[in-house]
Amino acid sequence: MSTTPIPTPADHDHVRLDLAGRTALVTGAGSGIGRATALRLARAGAHVRALDISADAVEEVARTTGGTAEVVDLSDLDAVSALDLRADVVVNCAGIQHVAPVHEFPVDRFSLILRIMLEAPFRIIRGALPHMYAQGWGRVVNVSSVHGLRASEFKAAYVAAKHGLEGLSKVVALEGAGHGVTSTCVNPGYVRTPLVDQQIADQAREHGISESEVVDDVLLASAALKRMVEPEEIADAVAFLCSPTAATMTGTSLVLDGGWSAH
Repeated sequence: MSTTPIPTPADHDHVRLDLAGRTALVTGAGSGIGRATALRLARAGAHVRALDISADAVEEVARTTGGTAEVVDLSDLDAVSALDLRADVVVNCAGIQHVAPVHEFPVDRFSLILRIMLEAPFRIIRGALPHMYAQGWGRVVNVSSVHGLRASEFKAAYVAAKHGLEGLSKVVALEGAGHGVTSTCVNPGYVRTPLVDQQIADQAREHGISESEVVDDVLLASAALKRMVEPEEIADAVAFLCSPTAATMTGTSLVLDGGWSAH
């Protein structure tokens, strides 16, 4: 395992970003990348609307950021559409995973993953764009994955959802360009999150190997940099995409996969 120091929030405030007076809507804000992103944007001055299915987790984030907590199940698309979706910044982070070969993949699970990870982002962006267009400024950042660019076995729904999110992001970029709205994706490899931690534990149990062996020999096998990505690194990438420096970045993907996609 690499001994590279784990980044801390203090290491990740160098991006010139002032979101004072802006509202940032962040999904999956209760943990992992979403929580790190909510905290990062709050430090930049944004009022963060933290969305998550876990009330306790999202309320803790709201207390920490001084923002607001909104408990919502993103698989309930009518509930998503019923939200006040006006926001200056939208960051779609929420995601789930299920691993199975295509011929055994549960059809209801496939539909659930696409609802949470593609249809809900579509509805959120759709609801936010009129406000962004009216003011002539907006930032849409979709947390995709290296699986938005590459496929892996046994992850049909996740890969399909992330590929769809990439396409949606590009369409929003083309339509929003004349209104001061940018739309981008952030594409991490394996990030140290509860979702990935569970995958590590499951694979260790399934293959009868240690969790460290799963990380080194399975998750990071295709990466040039042999370490996990930290949530704060993804949050800082999101902050960069909201900054003046990235004003001309739209319709593209910012890849933080440790060199996985270089193969």
